[in-house]
Amino acid sequence: MSRRTITLDQRLHEYLLSVSLREPAILRELREETARMPYAAMQISPEQGQFLGLLLRLLQARRTIEIGVFTGYSALVTALALPSDGRVVACDTSEAWTAVARAYWERAGVAERIDLRLAPARETLRALRHAGEDAGYDFAFIDADKENYADYFEDCLALLRPGGLIAVDNVLWSGRVVDPAPDDADSQALAVFNRRLHQDDRIDLSMLPLGDGLTLARKRG
Repeated sequence: MSRRTITLDQRLHEYLLSVSLREPAILRELREETARMPYAAMQISPEQGQFLGLLLRLLQARRTIEIGVFTGYSALVTALALPSDGRVVACDTSEAWTAVARAYWERAGVAERIDLRLAPARETLRALRHAGEDAGYDFAFIDADKENYADYFEDCLALLRPGGLIAVDNVLWSGRVVDPAPDDADSQALAVFNRRLHQDDRIDLSMLPLGDGLTLARKRG
């Protein structure tokens, strides 16, 4: 028994992966290729990806949203967890990064499940809402520019059905949310966002020390 979360050193983290991680070869290959690229730290960890896949299966999700695609690892995790008629609306602005993603989605045989929208995510989300898709999605994953997290969250909450789930990455921001520097806009935005969600009675809430911090927000009915 313990009253606080255990700290994972390198040896214990490797043990956790050795007895838990069931990463398909296509995901491992994408992760390893991404690790050799600039900005590789934007990649989620494989254990986080596996956890998201488990949540998607528990939700029996069919329609999902992803904000921030990068090289496509989390979108591929999502697509692999969906039924054959499932759909991921994937929002990003980088043609270069998502070209890597597209190649792996094709190889994995799930490209038809992923609707990539290369435009500012706020525009894509507003377009979905304007098209009458509020309450039509099961899951959303937010992992993009931190200063817009609050806006992304509001639109995703409207687009989710009651009982749907929003997962938000990087909410601990390497600890910088505890005492944000005056010139660190990302840390300040995340600190405000975290406190706002803590007071939000529209959701059930849990923040996990997984990866760089993962918040789960379930939309109440």
